Amino acid sequence: MNKQSSRRCFLAAGLAAPSALATTQAVQKPTPSAALTLAPKDSVKLEFRTLGKTGLKVTGVGFGTMITSDGTVIERAADIGINYFDTARGYQEGNCEKMVGAALKGKRQNLVLSTKSHTRSKDGALADLDKSLRELGTDYVDIWYMHGIGKPEEVNDGVLEAVDLAKKSGKARFTGVSTHAGHEKVIPFVAANRKHFDVLLASYNFAMDPAVGELLGNAQQAGLGVVAMKVMAGGSRRLNRPDADPKTKAILAREGAMLVALKWVLNNRSVHTTVPSITDMDQLDDNLKAMALPFSQTDQKLLDARLEELRPWYCRMCGKCEGGCAKGLPVEDMLRYVMYAETYGQFSLGREQFKLLPAETAAVRCSDCTGCTVQCPYGVRVAERLSLCQECLA
Repeated sequence: MNKQSSRRCFLAAGLAAPSALATTQAVQKPTPSAALTLAPKDSVKLEFRTLGKTGLKVTGVGFGTMITSDGTVIERAADIGINYFDTARGYQEGNCEKMVGAALKGKRQNLVLSTKSHTRSKDGALADLDKSLRELGTDYVDIWYMHGIGKPEEVNDGVLEAVDLAKKSGKARFTGVSTHAGHEKVIPFVAANRKHFDVLLASYNFAMDPAVGELLGNAQQAGLGVVAMKVMAGGSRRLNRPDADPKTKAILAREGAMLVALKWVLNNRSVHTTVPSITDMDQLDDNLKAMALPFSQTDQKLLDARLEELRPWYCRMCGKCEGGCAKGLPVEDMLRYVMYAETYGQFSLGREQFKLLPAETAAVRCSDCTGCTVQCPYGVRVAERLSLCQECLA
């Protein structure tokens, strides 16, 4: 490993320290200094949208708990009025649901709560749901997603039986599909299967192909509730990277590029709510502003600058690299793993995902190839990014 990549791994591991605490800490108490800086509850402007034909009224900004380690942030969000909270069975090695349940105890009746299963079998998925309910401390979830569906064929008959049984038993009021990629196939499939699914959770941000916005519009027209994730296009930690252009970094930090990215997503009325990751009170307050501020031409110029800054490293999840690696690497997935570690600052999450790869896949090293067979149409330096993933997370 060269010195530059070693430094990157060190930075990623250092940023991961707070997230590592998430699996061992109970709900934390706020510090007095943090409480003094918070915006008063009555100053927050909430916007509600109807989640498709479910009829659920949800705040435009929801709460993604994947990397949250401080339960008091979740508590305060609920007290302010955010009413959509999203988690998953696999988040934080299974501990996230327990934290969310503790943080929202006593508030359940006023909230829309969702969780997910990555299991692709009927019995396994239903076992996940039962454990999710126990950890969350609730008899039901409002939405239960089949998580990370990349191809329609992953939704087998067992999965369909599981979601139907979950609704029939009352353990899930509504069911849905979440997808990181493969939108052009997965979204129409979900829309065509409204008998089984009520909600779509999809990655969507300003860096992605405009066609994704059109697909979400079609899903909304079909009656699906539409929830957007990955709305920040890689998060904000990249702005702190030493190799970022200083001028661009200063502009983006000063103008609040992440707030603008969230405003951009909310500007699409086909999106009913969003689940940005929120780790602290400052992020919560910044995200709340997105519901009150309109998206402007100035905002668009800022995002254009941000797009150039992230071009070499951010995967748009377009799916065009699928099958392109001569060694069979799941390029899109691995680019996401290294993004978790380097950009989100969640080193343990990136390593956890990498360890789920088959042994023969995890053993591949891009440095052994004389040339990369994958060429990203958006300019992502694929070979460099995959090498970083292998060096840091293996």
